[in-house]
Amino acid sequence: MFGLRRPKPRAPARQLQVSPAKGGAPIAVTLRRNHRARRLVLTVDPGGGAAALVIPPYVSIGEAQAFLDSRAEWLERRMKSLPPRVVFADGAVIPFLGATLRLSHAPDARGTAWREADALRVAGDPRHLPRRATDWLKRFARDEFARLAAEKASALGKPAPRVSIRDPKRQWGSCARDGTLRLSWRLVLAPSEVADYVIAHEVAHLAEMNHGREFWAAVARLTPHMSQARLWLRRHGRALLRYG
Repeated sequence: MFGLRRPKPRAPARQLQVSPAKGGAPIAVTLRRNHRARRLVLTVDPGGGAAALVIPPYVSIGEAQAFLDSRAEWLERRMKSLPPRVVFADGAVIPFLGATLRLSHAPDARGTAWREADALRVAGDPRHLPRRATDWLKRFARDEFARLAAEKASALGKPAPRVSIRDPKRQWGSCARDGTLRLSWRLVLAPSEVADYVIAHEVAHLAEMNHGREFWAAVARLTPHMSQARLWLRRHGRALLRYG
């Protein structure tokens, strides 16, 4: 008789530290060894603000530290350039499709969360406010984005696609081979023109699974906001990951 083996606990990720050139607290960098990597890649997660270094299997820890030391000034600038973090808490004001919503805790109310004019009211234990506010935003995104996607798909002569709401770190949207659109709920924090463009971009893939001339012509037919939305995302997109 065979029993279930207890999985071996995963070793904690190794970290190195980088000292800023002009003093200040050291910056912790998590090492991620990847057998497919061909070079060292240093990144900063715009959402969590954590730094990570991907290293190939043949790179030693000493070489990784030397690389980090050579990039200390860049890393410090990158960390300082991150937009401020906005925690979902009572009284917090968050952007919402070009307007704003104020999070308002309603401790004695029943239910979870609901919108009242420019306020998002959240009931129950204050510890649940961040999750309930996020859940409401995700539900709104699912319903609104599905509606927009259906309208744009119809304009291309395509059936309404399935829409899945996610929280990716690098893509605002994607279109799977089966026609499912995967969209970031955080687009509700951007101006409405931005969400309109991203949805148009992914719906256009239902007709053209590429980024050729005909694809971009389809996007232009589906939204008048392509240029300004692309510019907005380049300038402000990282800030959306700092909410919640």
